[in-house]
Amino acid sequence: MNVALRDAMTRAGMTRMGLASKVGVSGKTVDRWLSDTSRVPHRRAEIAEALEVSADMLWPQAVQAAFKTGPGREILDVYPSRNECPSIVWARLIDGATRQITFAGYTNYFLWQEQARIADRLRAKVEAGCQVRFILGEPESEVTRRREQVEDVPLTVGTRIRITLDQLAKLGPLPGLEARFSDAHIALSVFRFDDRMLVSQHIAKRLGHDSPTFLLRRLQTGGLFDQYAHHVDALWEGGRPVPDVGGGS
Repeated sequence: MNVALRDAMTRAGMTRMGLASKVGVSGKTVDRWLSDTSRVPHRRAEIAEALEVSADMLWPQAVQAAFKTGPGREILDVYPSRNECPSIVWARLIDGATRQITFAGYTNYFLWQEQARIADRLRAKVEAGCQVRFILGEPESEVTRRREQVEDVPLTVGTRIRITLDQLAKLGPLPGLEARFSDAHIALSVFRFDDRMLVSQHIAKRLGHDSPTFLLRRLQTGGLFDQYAHHVDALWEGGRPVPDVGGGS
């Protein structure tokens, strides 16, 4: 939620439809401005004028992007936990990707719980020529077993992995969809969508959804984005193909 924009609208007594009318956009566009802090409107000067505030106050990241240099410029947003990254941000990243999507979470279980019609959407992506890859933990491995002891929850790590495997198998033969097993990312989840990426660094005994999460955009060679992309590629190269998923990799 863009809290600054919401509060400015409240102070100005401006409804979403009122603001939409003022700047010549649809109500749905205003909804997107409100729900996605990474979205910086082209008409921000008009919006700020309508609300009688500074555009820099509403979208400080626009200023940061203009003046920041170095790897930090690739950080678009930070969430204290993965749960606090809005579902709509995930949806836009998934639906907006055209070349490649990689889910390198240890279980990726949350996708099937939090994203409506995700199986149909992934199928449509693959059929449109987008490469979709999953990197999952080994459900029977010692690494998984130790993590289950740490978490000590009824819905175990192995169970969550198997749910993802079952969902992927249900997609049937689908060239362009692949999955591999790896145990090397138990404490670091990376989700890539073309030149955007969400990174979750797991801390101590916290579950994946409690992990600090960063939204990155690729802006330079060898920056933060490329470092994590290299990590994902290494996981993939060292992984064991999962049978009966997609094209049977």
